[in-house]
Amino acid sequence: MKHNPKFLARVDQARRSICECTVEEFIQAKEEGESFTLIDVREEGEFAAGHIPGAIHLSKGVIERDIESAIPGQDERLVLYCGGGYRSAIAAESLMAMGYTNVTSMDGGWRGWIDAEQPVER
Repeated sequence: MKHNPKFLARVDQARRSICECTVEEFIQAKEEGESFTLIDVREEGEFAAGHIPGAIHLSKGVIERDIESAIPGQDERLVLYCGGGYRSAIAAESLMAMGYTNVTSMDGGWRGWIDAEQPVER
């Protein structure tokens, strides 16, 4: 997908202030039993078509509105993902601005998960 330049600039801006992990780093953390809440920030239709097992759905469009009800503890470890890591980077930056202190965006997102031939939940 070809993204617009201003959107890419916005993503680059967010990436300067957040933590990111690769799909491989996420897989390793999961295999090592690390504790986190995995959040899929894609749209409802994308989530319904398939998502990473154990993920909860809070789309980028509503995550700021609904995060406090879903995850009241602002120090809980959160890993966000989207299709490729762009929307999740912006969402991670937003959650950090709201006071969440342990937020990571998964660079590569859903496409990286599929490319790594990992299991899918529907």
